[in-house]
This record gives sequence, structure tokens and C-alpha cells, in this order.
Amino acid sequence: MNHANHNDEKKPFPWHIVIFLSPALLIYTAFSVYPLLDTLFLSLFNEQQGKSTFVGLQNFITLITDDNWSDAFWNALGNNFKFFAIHMLIQNPIGLLLAVLLSSPKLRLSGTYRTLIFMPTMLSVVIIGFVWQLLLSPIWGISENLLYSIGLGDYFDAWLGKEGSALITLGLISVWQFVGIPMMLIYATLLNIPDDIIDAGVVDGANSLQTFWYIKLPLILPTIAMVSILTFVANFNAFELIYAVKGALAGPNFSTDLMGTFFYRTFFGFQLQQGSASMGAAVATLMFLIILVGVMLFLFFVQHRIQRFRF
Repeated sequence: MNHANHNDEKKPFPWHIVIFLSPALLIYTAFSVYPLLDTLFLSLFNEQQGKSTFVGLQNFITLITDDNWSDAFWNALGNNFKFFAIHMLIQNPIGLLLAVLLSSPKLRLSGTYRTLIFMPTMLSVVIIGFVWQLLLSPIWGISENLLYSIGLGDYFDAWLGKEGSALITLGLISVWQFVGIPMMLIYATLLNIPDDIIDAGVVDGANSLQTFWYIKLPLILPTIAMVSILTFVANFNAFELIYAVKGALAGPNFSTDLMGTFFYRTFFGFQLQQGSASMGAAVATLMFLIILVGVMLFLFFVQHRIQRFRF
């Protein structure tokens, strides 16, 4: 009877959990949730002569179809997909290759190599952009003499000054700076693979390539998928490198313009372009929706089909 009464007693509400979570929840709400909701709300209005008028989806229609806005928007969106493709096709495979090499127990000084490769990610993007702008300068840069010294001088060009090569060059600079992030994430996953599984494959006669392809790669696919998602989100939020090297106009002739720089000019204005808070909010909302839809499609078509292994 006493046991039944004991079970009927209500457990006290865990107020300590509320107390510990409240600061983080308040900070997250104030700096993430509220700005996001306010931006979505602002994108539905139009400001003229200090007065806000509700226009619904008109700002988005104007942004996508109006001749004064659509060319810049689609150009920035297309450049953003190119910028993302450079990172997906170059940065992540190189990060995977470096992680595999550095995880080899036969490699000496692997800790030194990891530190050197990861160091650029800790530097300011502004510093990286300024330094590479100096290195690639046809006037006072050292890249031209370096290429001539190895017999490749004929391939030197003002890569940052031409429309066809500026975006690719900035993408490669970004790859050089951030390749350490996918490398470290994949490297940590490789280290967590039990040695028993690797030894079993070796006993069955698998060589190094077969061990990686049939054993290690399936086990690190979830991490590769996570790295791909992080790459997509980071690239569609990219702004600092373009702004540091090419300014808000993202020259030459807007060939390096991304959604981030386009949003900056739209919201704050630049030179002869007058800023518009409502149109800037519409650009930011579209950026959010593009990232949201991209991540959801990736999770549904890729992550959902990846077999997860638990040790």
C-alpha cells in the first residue's frame, strides 16, 4: 500500500533544468530567432518617405522579375552556386585526401602537418584577402617571378582583374584557407574507426586502397555528408573575402558578386545605389529560404539514404 502511494506521488518539476537552459535560450532568441522573424516581417513591407506599407510578396516579385533588380539577383545567385561548386569539387576532396594521409600511422610529423594546414582557418579573412591580393598583383606581387622560376611564366595573368577568372581565383583562395576544416572533421572520424575492423579486412587480403574504399569510406560517409551541408551553408553566407578583395561592387563588372555582397549593397546602399531596408530584408529572406531548401533536399535525398554505422 505504501509502495502504491509512493508511486502516486508526483515528481517535482525540474526547475533546475529551466534555470540552466534559460540564459542560453534567451541569448539564442534575442540574437537568432528574433532577428530572423523581424527580417521575414520586414520583407513584407515597403518603406517610402518614412512610411511602411504592407505589400505582401511584391518585394520578392520585384527582386526576381523587375529589370532593375533581377539581373543583379540572378547574377549573384549564379555566382554563389559556382563558388559553392568550387568548394565541393576541390576543397572537400582535398580535405578527404589529406585526412586519409594524415591518419596513416606510418606518416611522421603528422601533428605538424595538421597544424600547418589548419592554421589559415584561424586567420582573419580580411588578412587572407589582402595578402593574396598582394601576392597575385601583376605590379608588385611575387607570383609572376615564382611561375617564371619553375617554367610556367607564360600562364601568369591578372587573375583577379578579369571577369572570367576572378571568381575562380577567389574560390581557390577560400579553398586554401578553409580546407583544414573538412580535413579535421574527417580525420577525427577516421581515428574513431575500430582497429578490429581494419585488421579483419587486412586478414581477408584487402590492400590499402581496398581497405579505404570498402571499409573506411562507408564508415565516414555521414561525416562527409555533414561536411557537405556545412560547405553549402557557409558558401551561401560568404561575404568577407569578396568584400575584402573586391569591395561591395564585387568587380570586375560584378563578376564576383555573391548573395552576401548583393545583400550588403541592397540593404545599406553603396555609392550611387540607395539602400532599402525592405528590399534588403527580401534578399536576406531569399538567402535563408535557399539555404533551408538546399539543406532539406540534401537531408532527404542524400543523408536519408546513407547507412549509419554505430560502434
